[in-house]
Amino acid sequence: MVNLADFIETGRLYRHHELEQVEAYLPTGCRSNHASSLVELDNGDLLCAWFAGSDEGTSDIKIYVSRLSKGVSVWSEPVRLSEDYTRSEQNPVLFQASDGMLWLLYTAQETRGCSLQEWKRLLAEGKAEGSFGRQETSEIRCRLSADRGLTWGPIQTVFSNPGAFCRQSIVVLSNGDWLFSMWYSTISDGTHYGGDVSVMQISRDQGQSWEEYPVPNSRGRVHASVIELEPGKLIAFFRSRSADLIYVSRSADYGRNWTSPERTGLPNNNSSIRAIRLQSGNIALIHNPVQANDDPSLTVWPYDRCPVTIALSEDNGVSWPYMRHIATGENFCGEHNRSSNRRYEYPYVIQGRDGLLHVTYSHASRKCIKYARVTEDWIKG
Repeated sequence: MVNLADFIETGRLYRHHELEQVEAYLPTGCRSNHASSLVELDNGDLLCAWFAGSDEGTSDIKIYVSRLSKGVSVWSEPVRLSEDYTRSEQNPVLFQASDGMLWLLYTAQETRGCSLQEWKRLLAEGKAEGSFGRQETSEIRCRLSADRGLTWGPIQTVFSNPGAFCRQSIVVLSNGDWLFSMWYSTISDGTHYGGDVSVMQISRDQGQSWEEYPVPNSRGRVHASVIELEPGKLIAFFRSRSADLIYVSRSADYGRNWTSPERTGLPNNNSSIRAIRLQSGNIALIHNPVQANDDPSLTVWPYDRCPVTIALSEDNGVSWPYMRHIATGENFCGEHNRSSNRRYEYPYVIQGRDGLLHVTYSHASRKCIKYARVTEDWIKG
């Protein structure tokens, strides 16, 4: 009998015959592991980045990277790539430019200077107020690597405006522009980041300088995942702070002007999503298909973040006739039972040059990062 503990500890790939997918538990020695992202490098290696530490928002939350070398069946031991212990460093994304330069971008926010447990005690005693996380103080930093992530240059600040946050990687448009979606976190309206608004950063000089373009009426619509459908015509899918549905916005001028985000038919639980254009021309969108509210003006933070599901569209996001679960948790179902599942959240998906879909997500309430490899045909069943 296979001992899964062996795979969890070593990061070895194994085949899950019941789900017909290749999986791995990425190695980690930290209690909390979250917000993973992936990139396939020009030599065929996969890199996965995530943040790990004791609790999100603490000063020991740092960026880690693990590698699955091409032709190898074991993910490498994670390497820590951030080092500011005055800040909580989160939400890493990876991007390799056409010149081979590898970018790591991530957020860095101020902390409360204590543990989450200590903060909860202070709140209970009436000696503190507010949320533990301080996303409204965040800035976006980066490191560059010229050797596919073996060594890294100095840490730089790219976007210093308070509250700058990111989740998606840089998209290279057909005109050569780089587009980087981000949002500004705020607590000014007292809704625990319900007032967050999205912007698009566009660079015409490969990241040397950036111009900011706001997404109108995007309050509470974040994590924009941008796809170029045809030259200059873009579509963006958004997470909703209202925990209602995924939202969509469009641009016809290479991301300079955007329509107001509108609801799709896909549920969203105020957790991260990711959409990509596949080699077939179809769109794959990975998310937790759970709706907790129907009022788009509210800010809702439900516990439910399970299952992890890939939806497939053959008509540029108008309809989603195929949906298949990547992870179903402990398989509790029904309104009163779903919270018995642990959280399987923040999924990320890319497609390799060989057509395979590579997925990562936070596994079992952030115990580790889980990797899965599937095909488009598998989604269709």
